[in-house]
Amino acid sequence: MLFAGLFAFPFMAAGSAHAEFRVCNGTQNLVGVAIGYRSAEGWISEGWWQVPATTCATLIEGELQSRYYYLYAEDAARGGRWTGGVNMCVAENEFKIVGVQDCFTRGYQQMGFKEYDTGRQGSWMVQLSDTPGTQEGQN
Repeated sequence: MLFAGLFAFPFMAAGSAHAEFRVCNGTQNLVGVAIGYRSAEGWISEGWWQVPATTCATLIEGELQSRYYYLYAEDAARGGRWTGGVNMCVAENEFKIVGVQDCFTRGYQQMGFKEYDTGRQGSWMVQLSDTPGTQEGQN
């Protein structure tokens, strides 16, 4: 089962200078989340954040340093996935992997991550939903 309900938008808390990349789980199940991004070390993928139903998790704290971030998530109970077309490496347990090439050769799995263009916003939030359709917007 593929869940395509992804809502992404920059967010600003009134009177707050707190910057971050957050993922909110709008489903009724636990979701495991991995993120990918470009850093001085090269391409990085890391995970897993366990995001309980109807809660949010901060994946990156502080001002976002890249324009593009990549997200992959799995519904722990129903096996649904939020995916995209950018292949990155993931591991079974907690991981931080440098590089996106030769995932299988290096003992990792390869998954398709969805790209988010933050437009250089300081903060960004992705809302995972089990509602069909993909929407992205700004507030």
